[in-house]
Amino acid sequence: MSAAAEAGLRRILAVVDLLIDAVDEDTLVPALLPLLLGAVPGDSIVWSPRAGSADRPLTLPAGLLTEDIRDAFARESADDCLVTHTTLGPGTPMRRSTLQTRGEFHALAAYADVYRPLGAEQQLAMSFPAGYAAGAPRTVCVAIGRGGSDFSDDDVAAAALLRTRLSRVLNRLAPPPPPSPVTRRESAVLALLARGLTNQQIARRLAISPRTVDKHLEHAYAKLQVGGRVAAANAWLTRERTAVRLAP
Repeated sequence: MSAAAEAGLRRILAVVDLLIDAVDEDTLVPALLPLLLGAVPGDSIVWSPRAGSADRPLTLPAGLLTEDIRDAFARESADDCLVTHTTLGPGTPMRRSTLQTRGEFHALAAYADVYRPLGAEQQLAMSFPAGYAAGAPRTVCVAIGRGGSDFSDDDVAAAALLRTRLSRVLNRLAPPPPPSPVTRRESAVLALLARGLTNQQIARRLAISPRTVDKHLEHAYAKLQVGGRVAAANAWLTRERTAVRLAP
């Protein structure tokens, strides 16, 4: 292994060591950003929590994103293919140069208003699931910029390696909220649903309207974190079997 490869591996392992010891996201991320910039060398990094969080992006250098730059990004990012890949696509580590030519990049409105002021002539961006915030699933987007040479294949590989570990740790630090307890009437509806009864049959059995059955199921789906009748029935049967096994 060359000296450069050994140095790169040490920088990656420094990130991994920090992640292994992480116990709190608020202290993890500020310590993490400079290590990420060492593992995937760049001039700046933007760490942006998305869905489920009102947090502002964290940056290194600090204060990198002025209000004008943030406003311009909000207006113009919809036409940026790298942003689309990161926020709506698979989110795997991607160089801007893989998606568009230098001329196409410079023709973007966001180039003049966002990227050129940041000195980000070259960019590598990725996103990953990062647990829950305010009860909703959250995704974190990370963008690294540099003004000189483009990111290498080794940089992309390092980002991919770290992306998996970052997601795993943040999912651990921000787990989903515990499910709400199912009410007695919701339990009765679920028990009949698990026996294969239709909503109309459940309504007749419980002397309620089919619309009320729909409402009970809607609430129960959310509490069981499922999306439909079959999944709800399976989740309820699993819960009942677990309760029987745990009973004294």
